[in-house]
Amino acid sequence: MKGGNMGNMMKQMQKMQKKMMAAQEELHEMSFESSAGGGMVTVVANGKKEITDVQIKEDVVDPDDVEMLQDLILTATNDVIKQIDDKTNDTMGEFTKGMNMPGMF
Repeated sequence: MKGGNMGNMMKQMQKMQKKMMAAQEELHEMSFESSAGGGMVTVVANGKKEITDVQIKEDVVDPDDVEMLQDLILTATNDVIKQIDDKTNDTMGEFTKGMNMPGMF
């Protein structure tokens, strides 16, 4: 009887692993966007945390205030990465609910 339970548990684990891999693949294909400065700078990234696009409005390009442009880019980039992390934690957390697995993701 123990062998049957173990086999069933292994099948359930394999099913969960396939679902986790599918969810992770779906996350990787998602697109995330953040803007700063009222839309003056927009950063787009995929779920792999790869920046796929940066848009900068001409009005914000001021040679006398490069620091402001740098700050806007940093703000938008950090926010888009946080969005990806939050979505990843929400999605993958569904699989670890009730399990004590620190550091898994």
